[in-house]
Amino acid sequence: MPFDAHDRALDLLRTLSPLLPSLTATDASLADQLRRAAASTLLNIAEAARRTLRDRRNRFRIALGSAAEVSACLEVALAFGYVEHAQVAAALELADRVRAITYRLAQQ
Repeated sequence: MPFDAHDRALDLLRTLSPLLPSLTATDASLADQLRRAAASTLLNIAEAARRTLRDRRNRFRIALGSAAEVSACLEVALAFGYVEHAQVAAALELADRVRAITYRLAQQ
């Protein structure tokens, strides 16, 4: 499961990558927040894979929060009309998948 979490978080980053230039041109602050949250998700999953017990669960909880932040950033972009739903649908699905995986891992 940890490798699946890592792989899905990496897929999320790759899915977001094409969206970032146009989002940066529209709202640089939101794009930066999205970029940092997505990177934090992957980095905390990678770190959790090398930790044990409570420290491991805590890193997965942080990754969960960062993945939720990714979803929120995309929802803000949708609400402000910066992007169309079709542009972010795959990223929203991946963020949801990452949240589900990291939630389960944080409970172990």
